[in-house]
Amino acid sequence: MGFCKRLLVTGGAGFIASHMIISLVENHADYLIINLDKLDYCASLKNLEAVAHRPNYKFLQGDICDSQFIKHLFDTENIDVVLHFAAQTHVDLSFLNSFKFAFVNSYGTHILLTHAHEAGVERFVYISTDEVYGGSLDEEFDETSPKRPTNPYASSKAAAESFVLSFWETYKFPVVITRCSNVYGPHQYPEKVIPKFISLLQHNRKCFIHGTGRQTRNFLYATDVVEALLTVLETGKIGEIYNIGTNFEISVTQLARELIELIKNTTSETETKDWMEYVNDRPVNDLRYPMKSEKIHNLGWRPKVHWKDGIRKTRDFEWYKTNFHNWKDAKRALEPILCEV
Repeated sequence: MGFCKRLLVTGGAGFIASHMIISLVENHADYLIINLDKLDYCASLKNLEAVAHRPNYKFLQGDICDSQFIKHLFDTENIDVVLHFAAQTHVDLSFLNSFKFAFVNSYGTHILLTHAHEAGVERFVYISTDEVYGGSLDEEFDETSPKRPTNPYASSKAAAESFVLSFWETYKFPVVITRCSNVYGPHQYPEKVIPKFISLLQHNRKCFIHGTGRQTRNFLYATDVVEALLTVLETGKIGEIYNIGTNFEISVTQLARELIELIKNTTSETETKDWMEYVNDRPVNDLRYPMKSEKIHNLGWRPKVHWKDGIRKTRDFEWYKTNFHNWKDAKRALEPILCEV
């Protein structure tokens, strides 16, 4: 079949990227969407069952760190656009194996950039994170704020950003970078705090909270992030960075409290606290990541899904119960030391 655009989505069997692929496949029949994923522990093709048999969807299993494979992919697939999601993302694990994070997130991105540039790709969108800014109690970060990452994961993403921008500065290769707040919604691997708390409560286990639980995060629903990325893809200016943030902010303790009340139907503070357990904190745990998002607002995007609506959709009990065992090492994700926020 002839397609007017051929898009490569890396890490497409993961959480955010699978939502992106579903949106693209369902709304752009004239686009071929190629999903490249090595199917690591946190990925599942179950996330993509809704589009698996569509004629404009194609899955390729492979590793972004395999230069020969990536070169062959660009030589044969005639890629027009790259949406680069693939990454190691778990902060706790990055403290334990920083080299792996540097290798996959930085070196893998460099390999993609090199072969995408050689192939003449017309746009390369790199999905980064608000964590490259480091934490702040009062300063709101905009896209010109300095990067001060405080953990190996954020450092590897900041390094990858530097490679991306260097290809723009050196070759005028058409890149765009996005930095997003925390994302939640269905399909998320249960090492992340919201699906982890949901899964723990469904297994009649307590919510494990790092440190004091006072650290806060800004949460965006997955479909809002997809809309933001589509906006950047369609109208974002090449060579630019766009924050994708929200004013909604909640502490980890309050997040646990709301999920316990929602899932366990607790009726008193004492009853709710019985489902909470505080554990040792990670080596560094930034208290806040406040961002300004006026730049993408000027492109016409703003989040639409209210927290109360999004969290009720996310706590869809049957989805987590049915899909928990579709992930590799899923039970490991319920351990207290592996709670990502």
